[in-house]
Amino acid sequence: MATALFPGSFDPFTAGHEAVARRIAPLFDRLVVAVGINSEKHCMFSPEERMERIRRMLADLPNVEVASYSGMTIDFCHQVGAKCIIRGIRTSADFEYEQLVATVNRRQDPSIETLLVMADAEHRDISSTLEREKLTHR
Repeated sequence: MATALFPGSFDPFTAGHEAVARRIAPLFDRLVVAVGINSEKHCMFSPEERMERIRRMLADLPNVEVASYSGMTIDFCHQVGAKCIIRGIRTSADFEYEQLVATVNRRQDPSIETLLVMADAEHRDISSTLEREKLTHR
């Protein structure tokens, strides 16, 4: 069974994240959307709230699971049996960053591939940071 991991802080999970998950889900037997928990990062939403939002948004996709993890993403790949890490990119800055992260992950385990997925044009201006800003000023 081909399993992919789509990790992120997802604070919040945006329409752009949803679009990537919907485009990728049909390509794998199983897609695990993984909410990363980083004690150093101050999130607006709890891991449980983020996971519930993702479950609601992707409820119609039977091969999608939602989980949370802390620690190294590559270790969580081993835990869930993922051979591919999915990362969405909106800008050239995202590409530069994700390329570095992919290189580090590949050094840790060359059998796990990273797939960079370009954001749809209508989602390129959406970021979790901007979404949090909108929610703060409602």
